[in-house]
Amino acid sequence: MADLEEQRRKVEELKKKILLQKQKGAGTVPSATIEAEKKVVPQPTVAEDLERKKAEEDVKRKVEEARIQAQRLIDEQRKKTEEEERRKDEERKRLEEEAQKKADEVRLKAQHMAEAQRRKLEEETKREAEEAARKREEEARKRKDEDAKRLAVEQERRREEDKKQAPSIANPISLQAYAQALKQALADGVISRDESVLLETLRKSLGISQHEHEALEQEIQLEIYLEAIVEGWRDGAITPEDSEKLDLLRENFKISAEEHLRLEKQVRQEILKQR
Repeated sequence: MADLEEQRRKVEELKKKILLQKQKGAGTVPSATIEAEKKVVPQPTVAEDLERKKAEEDVKRKVEEARIQAQRLIDEQRKKTEEEERRKDEERKRLEEEAQKKADEVRLKAQHMAEAQRRKLEEETKREAEEAARKREEEARKRKDEDAKRLAVEQERRREEDKKQAPSIANPISLQAYAQALKQALADGVISRDESVLLETLRKSLGISQHEHEALEQEIQLEIYLEAIVEGWRDGAITPEDSEKLDLLRENFKISAEEHLRLEKQVRQEILKQR
């Protein structure tokens, strides 16, 4: 307790000295006061001076320790704040990445669904188109079969009528006139519906039977086909156009491959003889 009182006394004396020095430096302390202070304040001893210095050093040391401690606390708080900010930033980035990942998944899923829907629509459209084409082909085939049946029935009916009527054989002039008309109708390889009606009218007016018509038709078809072969081989070789025309005539006139080869051989031999 006595040491504490002594320490306080020394501190008070030190304060007074410092205050006196400040006043001297400012020139505000009267000389009489200074002299009085000199008389009143005793000069410090060596021990007191050492004690004072020690106390000052302790104060400085404590102040430095306090400063270091405060700086350490500040640094720790700063590091803690930075670590917290870094953690928050990483958490924010993680959440953003997760959100982006989910958005990408949703987008890809939507694309896959759209692609699947498009493929499904294309398949349905293709299937419907194929079904419609199949139905059209089936209907066309049915109509063709029905037309063929009707034509066959009509031809049979006409043959029966011709047989019942038992017409006499037409005279050569009528046959020649009908043959010319028939050859003109068969020139392109096909008898149209209008040409068929005209030929039937002409046949009835000339008294030509169905049998005579069929014989003339076969004879004229061969004649037209033979003329086409002669025309094709006139220059010594068959051109693609000639070959296409012959194929069309052969198909329409129902000329077999053997008949074609026979006629072609005959024409080539005739051409070689002429040369």
